[in-house]
Amino acid sequence: MEEKKSVVTMEKLVNLCKSRGIIFPGSEIYGGMGNTWDYGPVGVEIKNNIKRAWWKKFVQESDNSYGVDAAILMNARVWDASGHTASFSDPKMDCKECKTRHRADTLIEAHSHGAVNPDTMTNEEMENYIKEHKVCCPKCGKSNFTPIRQFNMMFETSRGVTEEGQNKIYLRPETAQGEFVNFLNVQRTTRAKVPFGIAQVGKAFRNEITPGNFIFRTIEFEQMEHQWFCKEGTDHEYYEEYKKKAWDFVISLGFKPEHLRFKDHDKLAHYAKSACDIQYLFPIGWSELNGIHNRTDYDLSRHQEYSGKSMLYTDPVSGEKYIPYVIEYSIGADRLMLAVLSEAYDEETLENGETRVVMHFHPALAAYKCAVLPLQKNLSEKAKEIYKKLSSEFMCAYDEAGSIGKRYRRQDEIGTPFCVTVDFDTLEDGTVTVRDRDTMSQIRLPADEVAPFIQKAIKL
Repeated sequence: MEEKKSVVTMEKLVNLCKSRGIIFPGSEIYGGMGNTWDYGPVGVEIKNNIKRAWWKKFVQESDNSYGVDAAILMNARVWDASGHTASFSDPKMDCKECKTRHRADTLIEAHSHGAVNPDTMTNEEMENYIKEHKVCCPKCGKSNFTPIRQFNMMFETSRGVTEEGQNKIYLRPETAQGEFVNFLNVQRTTRAKVPFGIAQVGKAFRNEITPGNFIFRTIEFEQMEHQWFCKEGTDHEYYEEYKKKAWDFVISLGFKPEHLRFKDHDKLAHYAKSACDIQYLFPIGWSELNGIHNRTDYDLSRHQEYSGKSMLYTDPVSGEKYIPYVIEYSIGADRLMLAVLSEAYDEETLENGETRVVMHFHPALAAYKCAVLPLQKNLSEKAKEIYKKLSSEFMCAYDEAGSIGKRYRRQDEIGTPFCVTVDFDTLEDGTVTVRDRDTMSQIRLPADEVAPFIQKAIKL
């Protein structure tokens, strides 16, 4: 583990992502915008593949789960009911010397190297810790902070065509409420019986004040969430079941078990009966990858209270009426993307002494499943014919610039699992050379057999 992780740094990932069209700084030509990133041609394919893999596991292959795509802008009362309006805030402190803003809990975690858990501390206790231990501002190195103030992380906007008619609304800070407010709609239209799930992949927005560490923490991000509605008394069973499902999903993407661990929450949220994270060993250290929560009947009960609409479920057999409990599984697509990049990154020393950078993505996650490479440019016509056929089956790249060795290296750096080389023998017998990214071994196959060969390899 240590040998593998010693290779990966955030700087290396950022540089590779920028140079190979994976991720770019947001609004870069204008000097950028903090904690925003744009996905390039390669990155958008990897991220979409991650989302597809998650949807396949938790919706397509689930016996009783359904998808929604709820609106980003919601009635403001939704956030009153969820508690976000009143309490979705971070403990902020301003450095009096350099005027930068910081989260008190983040300062404490960094100073103690994770030995102190600020989640269990009051604001007063955090202020006292920072003073007693002379915690310094990470920018200027001084220890001179304002008292803690609570900073609501929701982005506010307004709705209305005239100033007098404007009403305050918010960009959603999470996708979960879209699943909760559609509980009755989904249950009615699908005739689903409890237990059943509602899943969603969508954008969320948080006015984060702390450095993002690349795409680890951003102000605009995508969540993949699954809410499992069940009867009280069965909730613990399903909580344990979803812990296993969440773990198995990450492992299926090619993660090593030693790079993952469960971490129970030391301090539960007000709505939670139990909660835990799966943490990943990022280049910045162990941190949350996804969360599993037993939310009890809090969410549906609150929406019933604030909307005046009954959220009771009627058991079709017994006639019993109750508000279901919810087991939530939530994972950020962007944070999972960062973990996938970190896990895949490798540097290999070749026999000639050169270093090969290679991204060992699971083939299902790779942006391009293969790259078609004519050995020489006068073979382009045949190569493009093969490329067109393969592109009808899956995403393919085409590259004819530079030596074949340099082209192999470019594809290794973006994680393309197979390279298909078209040479003069192809014109004679219709065969091509297929090179494996990980082993660099090569086999000869008829061109018509390449697609089924790759299809088998890329299946999750």
